[in-house]
Amino acid sequence: MKVFCGIDWASYHHDVALIDNDGKLLGRARIGNDAAGLQQLLDLLAEHGDNPGEQIPVAIGTSRGLLVACLRSTGRPVYAVNPMAAARYRERHTVSRKKSDHLDAMVLANILRTDADAHRQLPADSELAQAVAVLARAQQDAVWDRTQAGNKLRSHLREYFPGYLAAVQPITGGFNAPLARTLLAAAPTPGQASRLSRLQLKAVLKRAGRQRGIEAEVERLHAALRVPQMRQLPLVETAMGRQTRALLGKFEAACAAADSLAEASVELFEQHPDAAVITSFPGLGALSGARVLAEIGDDRSRFADARALKAYAGSAPVTRASGKSHTVMVRRVKNQRLAAVGYVWAFASLTASPGARGDRHTSAQRNLYNRLLGCLHHCLATGAPYSETSAFPTASKLELRIAA
Repeated sequence: MKVFCGIDWASYHHDVALIDNDGKLLGRARIGNDAAGLQQLLDLLAEHGDNPGEQIPVAIGTSRGLLVACLRSTGRPVYAVNPMAAARYRERHTVSRKKSDHLDAMVLANILRTDADAHRQLPADSELAQAVAVLARAQQDAVWDRTQAGNKLRSHLREYFPGYLAAVQPITGGFNAPLARTLLAAAPTPGQASRLSRLQLKAVLKRAGRQRGIEAEVERLHAALRVPQMRQLPLVETAMGRQTRALLGKFEAACAAADSLAEASVELFEQHPDAAVITSFPGLGALSGARVLAEIGDDRSRFADARALKAYAGSAPVTRASGKSHTVMVRRVKNQRLAAVGYVWAFASLTASPGARGDRHTSAQRNLYNRLLGCLHHCLATGAPYSETSAFPTASKLELRIAA
């Protein structure tokens, strides 16, 4: 008798349902989200034939959390079923739209019983790959937080201090540069900025880590911060300066988090065996390579072929055909993190790879990303580094003819 387990997870408790090959309910329980609840679940599975040689597969509506991590550590098959897919399956069991935690657990178990092949089993990534994923995703979140905090601060400065934005624009890194942030902390209002002496500006530059061209930059900033501009009322300007300090604190924290996590991500990624292969591709550095590894993992059985990887990344198009209608569209359901790094990867490779050039900008990046993913799947499977002549043989032959 084959047994299937479904778990409807929640923040403080989880509902468990076990069914047999005919869909008959064998056992149910509500377990806590703690070590005692995990042991209760393992005991329930053991009562119904779970053993190291033949483990009961589990379907759950998330791929994260301590419960999922502990279930994966036992080596059993764990399927993370998308809640939207589970909702469609629920309608097969009831048309009245009733819903309960136990019913959802039953639905998840029945998904494994009837359509396990149509769902993706959580990959058996190594511990190092999982650690890289934690840091790379956290760094990506920190970058997005930094962008959001920077946009809020920039929008606020436009309301009362546009002269500052014009003054820091020529600085390398612009608004995100340490010098720009240090200058704003020293003088958050137009009045304070216009009173900064050359000696004070020199101290600001040194505090920001500037070592060369200090005198010329001091003169430029001294003149730029004294350019006449429209001003708010004095009390209003002072109040907006206080708000700037608060927003700047959030922005500084986001910048520090992004930098710290980037360093940690790169350090851990470079210890992984796949790092050399991934970074051999044009347009992929250590940080972007860490993001790629975080999303595709190092379980070689996760993607059956390159087409599966391309569909997961969203670079492969979707075809909708019905009768005389035939439409090819951009794939919207995809791994958004992998798609984000893929945009940067393809854009950078346009200058780093001769064979990557051609086509219009948007379609070129999408097609190029699709091509590079296929090459990456092959290189990771074989352990071979990237080869420009193998990836773009036609372009390589054309270059040889031109050189001759």
